[in-house]
Amino acid sequence: MSNALDVIPHSLQKRAQSAVLHGVLKLPRPLLRRIAGSPVRLDGQELDLEVQALLRLQALTGQERMAADTPEKARTGMLRGLEVTRGAEVSGVQVSKRSVRARSGELDARLYRPEGLTEPGSLLVFYHGGGWVVGDLETHDELCRFLAKYADLRVLSVDYRLAPEHAFPAAAEDAVDAYQYVLDNAADLGSSPDSIAVGGDSAGGNLAAVVAQHATANGLKSPVLQFLLYPAVDASTRRRSRELFSDGFLLTDGDMDWFMDMYQPDVAERSDPRLSVLLNEELSGLAPTVLITAGFDPLRDEGEEYARRLSAAGVPVISRRFPDLIHGFANLLGASTRLREAMFETVGQLRAGLALHSE
Repeated sequence: MSNALDVIPHSLQKRAQSAVLHGVLKLPRPLLRRIAGSPVRLDGQELDLEVQALLRLQALTGQERMAADTPEKARTGMLRGLEVTRGAEVSGVQVSKRSVRARSGELDARLYRPEGLTEPGSLLVFYHGGGWVVGDLETHDELCRFLAKYADLRVLSVDYRLAPEHAFPAAAEDAVDAYQYVLDNAADLGSSPDSIAVGGDSAGGNLAAVVAQHATANGLKSPVLQFLLYPAVDASTRRRSRELFSDGFLLTDGDMDWFMDMYQPDVAERSDPRLSVLLNEELSGLAPTVLITAGFDPLRDEGEEYARRLSAAGVPVISRRFPDLIHGFANLLGASTRLREAMFETVGQLRAGLALHSE
């Protein structure tokens, strides 16, 4: 006998699940606490109640991990999960399809422009997260709309090649090529080579850092800013935060192993600075950096160590930890009030970082 849900269209199922999730997260806090369970306290931090409830609901629906049996299933799972958590569409942003030339061929891209922004200005080249294996233009559409609208700048989201079909250094090469393309075509994108920033979340943050290092080392015009959201910066070492938050906080230890085995299966080559950017011995002269971390994130400690190393090398750095949040919180901004508040503050840090360029 077939399941009754099988006759309900997928889109209706997702809308129903989304309505339930958003309804639950708006319950009075005492009721929400009963759903979430006892407070989670680790390393002197307490997990936000709304985030804890969200994780609880995801666990009940089997969406608590990012890895899957196959890359295809993981990609579908990420997109479907975000369809449930996504809030109302961010209005006031115009989106156009673009094509970016790279050595590997044409890369799909989307250009986001706030309505009313007609003068040339800053442009953020954005690389999506997803462990170099999952994620695409659609999974990060809400985030890019949010950044464009509230930071009041153009955002070019670039869809690079994914592993394991295209293993390391394919994504890094595409990221560098996309940046070069933007420099060469800045005017057509509503900007200038003097106003290009790079950014991304998680694996995308890694790619943005790779681009910044490549530009400095190879005599390219450096980006005016690196905007790094909980970036992966060192694949060679397990740090304390990876042990503390190995399971139960969206990105798991098993997920990280799965992603890395797909992207760079050769363990001996994981110290390559095009992957482990933290290991680059020369960091001076890099672009000013905004680096955001989350308290309950396996990647927390490596990201914060990178911020310290950049600062020690004389790079202007704005570093901010959200101690009550988890990895991936920027992609969940439509799910709860707390996550949206954090993203408004993050946009403030982005604007402050861009202001460093104009001083």
